[in-house]
Amino acid sequence: MEAFTPSQILESLNLTGTIHGTSTGQQWMESSDTITSNSPIDNLELGSVSITTKEQYDAVVTAASEAFKTLRTMPAPKRGELIRQFGNALRKEKAALGALVSLEMGKSYQEGLGEVQEMIDICDFAVGLSRQLYGLTIKSERTDHHMMEQWHPLGVVGVISAFNFPVAVWSWNFALAVVCGNTVVWKGSEKAPLCAVACQHIWNKVAAANNLPEGISSIITGDYTRGEWMTHDERMPLISATGSTRMGRIVGAQVASRFGKSILELGGNNAIIITPTCDLKMTVTGALFGAVGTCGQRCTSTRRLIIHESVYDKVKNALIEAYGQIKIGNPLDESNHVGPLIDQDAVNAFLNTIKNVQAEGGTVLYGGEVLEGGIYDEGFYVQPCIVEASNDYESVQKETFAPILYLLKYEGEVENAIAIQNDVKQGLSSAIMTSDVREAHIFLSESGSDCGIANVNIGTSGAEIGGAFGGEKETGGGRESGSDAWKAYMRRQTNTLNYGKDLPLAQGIEFNI
Repeated sequence: MEAFTPSQILESLNLTGTIHGTSTGQQWMESSDTITSNSPIDNLELGSVSITTKEQYDAVVTAASEAFKTLRTMPAPKRGELIRQFGNALRKEKAALGALVSLEMGKSYQEGLGEVQEMIDICDFAVGLSRQLYGLTIKSERTDHHMMEQWHPLGVVGVISAFNFPVAVWSWNFALAVVCGNTVVWKGSEKAPLCAVACQHIWNKVAAANNLPEGISSIITGDYTRGEWMTHDERMPLISATGSTRMGRIVGAQVASRFGKSILELGGNNAIIITPTCDLKMTVTGALFGAVGTCGQRCTSTRRLIIHESVYDKVKNALIEAYGQIKIGNPLDESNHVGPLIDQDAVNAFLNTIKNVQAEGGTVLYGGEVLEGGIYDEGFYVQPCIVEASNDYESVQKETFAPILYLLKYEGEVENAIAIQNDVKQGLSSAIMTSDVREAHIFLSESGSDCGIANVNIGTSGAEIGGAFGGEKETGGGRESGSDAWKAYMRRQTNTLNYGKDLPLAQGIEFNI
């Protein structure tokens, strides 16, 4: 990568001096209370961001509501042009924004660049979508009648994002919501507030160049209480929230209580089934990146390997050898594969889970320690862990946002492995490593994986924006990004147009006067 220092990264993205965390566009609002962003790399303070007050929040939502009145009347391809320009602006800032993601969140620089590329990709997808917001024409049973379905924008879309993807997941929502005619209010993670501010600065340049009204893209900053304002706010017909299952239960109930809509992207407990005919090199590569990428802090991170008994020892030994080659350190140094966990709470969860799974009978095969010395003492670095376990352990049934990989053994046919995979409450991502076409088809069939994502001969992590992203069960059931996920940001309207001279009723009902 370019030789960015932290100060150069921040300066290039307008993140120096007083940093305001509330904006309706060109207008930035300050407050006396602030939240501090510290890099998990070395606990260096990156900056203090002002927290959104209730009065400022109301001003933001009011501006977004007013901007919606303008945006919804703009032709969809014109809205697509705005997103095209935003995508180009992201291309120019890709190196710096990717470095900021790495600096503030702790994922490797290559993963930071990949996250910004996801933003660019969803912009490209949304530009094409802006000319494809198709409805339907329907044949009416009544003479001289025409029926059709249209899709109309909802209004103000609230987005609550998590620290592990501090820019990409917002962009999935933002790009689609805007081309559909909605405005967006974004509460970024309080653990990565600078990323949200940086994205707002980039959008503001596009908005200024096109003389757009305030409020099309807005940000607020603060803890969970700001999210509660959003979930209770009837001015936001849709809330898209990414986070834990616990958080999703609260958000879903609150939004539903006011008859709002929600997109929930919650926990994952993702597994790779490894069959006797697996390609060992492919298997180790997929499992390794899935388990330790982003230091195990992806919702699609691989948590469980379900390995056939006939290849169990071979796969186990190959994995232990591969884990021994992982380089852990400053994620801005591209020679390192793995950076730190986000904070001390994450380290504590990592250690407590390992302790608990051992108490249940699990055996640690590799890693599981906090790293010490040099930069390790300043940041939140751990040695990724491999544990032999059983799927019925309480620790295995839960999602721990840390690099812990459980090895589970299965016997007999692939159906037995699928049953183990599905025997958890989460249902986000899944994969099978096999050269047997029958096993692949069973895995993808209606009696196969119960997850929203099911892959063959690739890992659980690393989704493309062309497909809808999301999962089932306690993962929340939401869908974002590609395919027809755009429909969640719109309301469906059925229209009937009578161009005749009579008024016949449906179902042949007679009502003569």
